[in-house]
Amino acid sequence: MFEIIFLSLLALVWILFATIQDLKQREVADWLNFSLIIFALGFRFFYSFFAQNNFSFFYQGLIGLGIFLILGNLFYYAHMFAGGDAKLLIALGAVLPFSTIFTTNLKYFATFLLFFFFIGSLYGIITSIFLATKYKKQFKKQFKKQFKSGKKLIYLGCFFAILIMLLGFIETFVFYIGILLFILPYFYIYAKSVDESCMIKLIPTKNLREGDWLYKDLKIGKKTIKANWEGLSKKQISLIKRSHKKIQIREGIPFVPVFLISFIIYLIIIKTNLWQSFW
Repeated sequence: MFEIIFLSLLALVWILFATIQDLKQREVADWLNFSLIIFALGFRFFYSFFAQNNFSFFYQGLIGLGIFLILGNLFYYAHMFAGGDAKLLIALGAVLPFSTIFTTNLKYFATFLLFFFFIGSLYGIITSIFLATKYKKQFKKQFKKQFKSGKKLIYLGCFFAILIMLLGFIETFVFYIGILLFILPYFYIYAKSVDESCMIKLIPTKNLREGDWLYKDLKIGKKTIKANWEGLSKKQISLIKRSHKKIQIREGIPFVPVFLISFIIYLIIIKTNLWQSFW
């Protein structure tokens, strides 16, 4: 029990610091994520060495790290997570396996991810509504623009939605998939409108940080700096500062608070054994 309490408190403190940093600076330092991995695995090793007759507790930490390394990279290259978020998820892989039994740890992982994605979706919706309300005029203008340019997508979505909903007479659950297809184009237009109207900022180049996302490709002399998911490098920032005083960047929603909320709920679920009812 001591080992679970220690790992839980360790992760909570680290996630709390990461949350504060994300809210203030819109980034999570690499040292924070990497140090969590080192401390979690270090504790597992010494606990296994001194308190157990085998190293299964340590090995499960390595396996968890490996599984979440794959998940973190998948979410990053699928453009679902920024780099700092992906690295924090990977670091939690060394913490989450509380058992020495692999199959039990898989259930722990699934429980955490289930709540993580549910809370993440809810958090994203609430945050986007807040931003759309805060930047009401810009959002309305952008929504009309996106709605006009996205009519083909809406018509296509409606066409397939109706086809699938007709199949609902055969299988009921198919009808609900049709409803989802009907809603998706509108949700995409809404999300795109929030992104274009609320998340684009004009900032002085002196405030640029490594990893910031350009809004559009930037041409400097004969060179073109691409607006990509990896963000700006130190070399590119240095180049931009020489020729521009201000540029537009795309800001992301601080997502680390989702980790904090999800981890607290995860601990409550594990402590009360409610997680077993899911599996």
